[in-house]
Amino acid sequence: MTGMDSCSSFGDGAPRALVVTAPGINCDGELARAFAEAGARPESILFERLRREPTLVDDFELIGLPGGFSYGDDGGAGRILAQLIRRNLYPALAAAIARGVPMIAPCNGFQIAVQAGLLPGPDAGADWPVEPASPLVALAPNTSGRFRDDWTEVDVPADTRCIWTAGLTDVDASVRLLPSAHGEGRFIADSSTVAMLEQEGRVAVRYAEGTNFNGSTGAIAGICDASGLVLGLMPHPERYTRWSQHPTWTRLDAGIRSGEPLGLLMFRNAVRHAMAPSA
Repeated sequence: MTGMDSCSSFGDGAPRALVVTAPGINCDGELARAFAEAGARPESILFERLRREPTLVDDFELIGLPGGFSYGDDGGAGRILAQLIRRNLYPALAAAIARGVPMIAPCNGFQIAVQAGLLPGPDAGADWPVEPASPLVALAPNTSGRFRDDWTEVDVPADTRCIWTAGLTDVDASVRLLPSAHGEGRFIADSSTVAMLEQEGRVAVRYAEGTNFNGSTGAIAGICDASGLVLGLMPHPERYTRWSQHPTWTRLDAGIRSGEPLGLLMFRNAVRHAMAPSA
């Protein structure tokens, strides 16, 4: 991707990361940069080209559905691109997940993924269906009825099966934050679906106590599919890969800053998985 060479030096074995973009999406550059900073080789491709050439997906070891306002969010957040994916790209994406490709879908990407049948996905051990499933969860308007742009403390459940957030439970609370920017991010689902997600370790990230600003059921900020490969979340981890992005970074303890920000740790998890022999 143009402009990414300065972010990271890629080795011959660096996995390729597909960033799907479309009219109205405005976080594709940030997502590509996050992949690059974690050691992958990102490439942004317009959905229209992928629609015509779905086999392009086969060339990638990582996939990202970026945030923004795809197609202006006409008819509802993420609805148009989700319907286009259901009709044209779902089989290629489902096949990629089935062969072990990690996928991340922040913010508008999450809204797209749940409507496209990519999340929560099939039951553990089941094959991806030939036709995309009807949505089981939704991202509704915030309880305040307002767009919210802020940094929020989050928690990672210790039992999560999500490969993106695994092992990040004990990150220091002072830097266990993620930025959010949405007006329709309230996670809702029926009680049986929520119970299934919790029992199967498919809750990938929650809003910390007292920070559930959008009113999400169970304070759920993000979920994964049964394989743990597909992560959808309303916060933007791609906007927190450098300490200088932290709202009070100049006052952070030097010991904490010797490590890496939460967002970058998430992308590194996925890149390591993509590079593992069994992936």
